Amino acid sequence: MLRAPFRIARGVRESVDVVVVEIDQDGVTGRGEGTPTARYGETPEGVFDQVGTAVDAVARGADRQALRMLMPPGAARNAIDCALWDLEARLAGAPYAPPVTGLVSARTISIDTPEAMGAAARAVADARLIKVKLAGDDPAARLRAVRANAPAATLVIDANEGWSIDLLAAMQDVLVECDVKLVEQPLPAAEDSALAGFVSRIPICADESCHVAADVAGLRDRYGFVNIKLDKTGGLTEALDLLATARGAGMGVMVGCMIGTSLAMAPALRVAAHADFADLDGPWWLREDRVGGLSFAEDGSIGAPSDDLWACRQGA
Repeated sequence: MLRAPFRIARGVRESVDVVVVEIDQDGVTGRGEGTPTARYGETPEGVFDQVGTAVDAVARGADRQALRMLMPPGAARNAIDCALWDLEARLAGAPYAPPVTGLVSARTISIDTPEAMGAAARAVADARLIKVKLAGDDPAARLRAVRANAPAATLVIDANEGWSIDLLAAMQDVLVECDVKLVEQPLPAAEDSALAGFVSRIPICADESCHVAADVAGLRDRYGFVNIKLDKTGGLTEALDLLATARGAGMGVMVGCMIGTSLAMAPALRVAAHADFADLDGPWWLREDRVGGLSFAEDGSIGAPSDDLWACRQGA
């Protein structure tokens, strides 16, 4: 269950289901977690069944590279891939290491009335980075309410495919007025060709339009940033390839997350160590996280999880 309703342009969530994979070898266990996402046609049952299709291959020794050939990107492959990373590190006796010091995660403000979003911003006004969820309904009033109540925070906004190209154009002055640093996925992924040739005064980030490294080549004329989420890439292995490909293309990087526990966030810390923006507050939205999970200071600084949560937390 979530501590409060989480509203984005596509709808509202009050709870979240996750799928956890455990892989045992020689008395050692590796764990990984994935969050099924309806936007990509996933259900908890479907993801669980998809994990089952890979059990025999993993038991026969399929590694992370083979897994990318066996399964499509998504929550199921993410859970298995991260469990394999964890298992490999534990079998090798790899030392634990904290995430990069000073790593800051965005605090997310979900869609509500302007007054309620202003109040939410006031409650997290000490956060160094705030992500503002917006839809097509009067986004200017909502954004101004957040900025008025969090004057010092760095702001990024996320429309979750809820805008049109005309609304994006109309919002340019407001985005500059509110000193927004990044606009995430304003148009539906199927319609983002309209961004080619559009001159935005604020950098635009691909989220739903970007899943894996191979996507980057087709996005460079539309976006300046990509949002890397392990549940989209299908695991840390592909996420690190996407990071390298995006950087090689001269693009900026945000590392994001679905709502999930700290077991899902720990692998993403390896990407966050090299990202321009981090949005890993998924566990903060839960009423109860895993014991020993990430901590979040008032300014959004991330505290390392306990040593037994996941074995590969150090920067790549």
